[in-house]
Amino acid sequence: MVVSATVLQGGCHCGRVRYEVAGRPCHATLCHCTDCRRTSGAPMVAWFTVRSSEFRVLQGTPQRYRSSDAAWRSFCGACGTALTYERDGTGEVDVSTCSLDEPEAVPPEDQTFARSRLRWAEDLHTLPAHLTLRP
Repeated sequence: MVVSATVLQGGCHCGRVRYEVAGRPCHATLCHCTDCRRTSGAPMVAWFTVRSSEFRVLQGTPQRYRSSDAAWRSFCGACGTALTYERDGTGEVDVSTCSLDEPEAVPPEDQTFARSRLRWAEDLHTLPAHLTLRP
């Protein structure tokens, strides 16, 4: 269930970049594509979508780069936190869910690029879970 229209805030790990989302998130997903995995260093990335006009940087200046012929990614130039993904011509921005101050507010509704999912990621729930550091 995605939250209704609201204001969400987030930022990077070091705090230099802060943003706000004013609107209704949609298309909350766990993305398994190779690009998301490589740019994050993680097995999957949680994203949600808002209209570009609903995303506003409050502090700092994210770095941007062309990650493909049709898309831009932004991140904090100081700490490297992935922040956004923007496909040309859509008028939308995908925001990294876990860069939100309250990432529980926008849980994923589906998984995209599941054909690229790492085989071992399918059974993560079966691995031993430690509530803090490993013993």
